[in-house]
Amino acid sequence: MNNTHSASFSLASMSDTDRLGQLIADTATDGTTIGFTGTLGSGKTRLIQAIAAASGVDPANVTSPTYVLCHIYHGSRVIYHLDVYRLRDTDEFLELGVEEMFESTGLTLVEWADRVEEVLPLKRLTVDLQIHGSDERLARIEGPEEYRPIISRLQEAWPACHS
Repeated sequence: MNNTHSASFSLASMSDTDRLGQLIADTATDGTTIGFTGTLGSGKTRLIQAIAAASGVDPANVTSPTYVLCHIYHGSRVIYHLDVYRLRDTDEFLELGVEEMFESTGLTLVEWADRVEEVLPLKRLTVDLQIHGSDERLARIEGPEEYRPIISRLQEAWPACHS
């Protein structure tokens, strides 16, 4: 992504992950696509559970759709949760009808987004999660110019909710 803006967030605990999910849910506008990247076990699904919980979805109902490929959650907004880990190629991803999800007013959350990056909307946020130690994670959120206000709001709110 050219002309991108980014911010990094240190997540020292699961409660930090939940707080970041709450902030993302509060700041992401309707119709936002968010791609999640990171190694296995880095916390992608946990962060998505936190976003869903902040949007009125019972987090117990939010599981990674590795085998079914897509879950749809209905809370204060519709959330499309996709996991592309097991897909063979981008054609298989497009066959899921993702263009309609991208154009909807819901949030579209894509785990393993780097596997289908070339067919994701250019206007999207990317959350990369990296493992640092046994419990810590580093979340880097990146997006194009249109998402600068969202990234700025996340940065401004993080110290206040983190202290």
